[in-house]
Amino acid sequence: MSADRYARLPAGWSASPGCLRERVVLITGASGGLGRATALAATRSGASVILLGRKVRALEKAYDELGALGLAQPAIYPLDLSGATPNDYAELAATIEREFGRLDGIVHAAAHFGGLQPAANIAPDDWLRSLHVNLSAPFMLTQACLPLLQQAGDASVVFVLDDPARMAKAHWGAYGVAKQGLSGLASILHEELENTSIRVHALLPMPMRTALRRAAYYGENTLDLPVPDVAADALVYLLGADGVAARGKVLDLRV
Repeated sequence: MSADRYARLPAGWSASPGCLRERVVLITGASGGLGRATALAATRSGASVILLGRKVRALEKAYDELGALGLAQPAIYPLDLSGATPNDYAELAATIEREFGRLDGIVHAAAHFGGLQPAANIAPDDWLRSLHVNLSAPFMLTQACLPLLQQAGDASVVFVLDDPARMAKAHWGAYGVAKQGLSGLASILHEELENTSIRVHALLPMPMRTALRRAAYYGENTLDLPVPDVAADALVYLLGADGVAARGKVLDLRV
């Protein structure tokens, strides 16, 4: 990945009130650390948020949190990406069009991490599940929603990456392969959609206090790390009109 593909969040940037007003945003992994934080930040910025995830009770809890803000009413869409088919994604797109009439953004925050282990020890089923959730699902979901996104005057698709220097290292397995592939997918889609109303972005978060981080870095005290709120604010930047400046780039939040 060339250095010119990286961008930084503008110094002092903060979301202006209502910067996502009248936008409909789909967030995968919406009950997880980054997904939940993004749903809260997007709702506070005026967006109507669709919460997608596999754990219904966790989605309902996030739904209640968003509803308590007294702003745009969220929606829940339970879907287990590990077993989803192209028909499931087509049905999702059709439901969004029927219920909302539009789609202005997608944040691919869902992730599956099976733990650090040698490639020789990875169970084939877990390899396939990780590739599907982390790479194939973002592709198929985006593909299914492209016609709906194209109807928006300014739409954005954001892929969440992981540290590229680590993803090619030993023991990162299918998760590492998928995240490298996701970076390539973002680049390809950007070139294909560069002259359309759909912006493609990637986000490279700083280390955050999340369950995935705890699973990957055993000796680290994750309580010393920031909560995902800063990364969520950066996602609001990419979802809104200000994010045009980072079109086709990786927004790097690492120090």
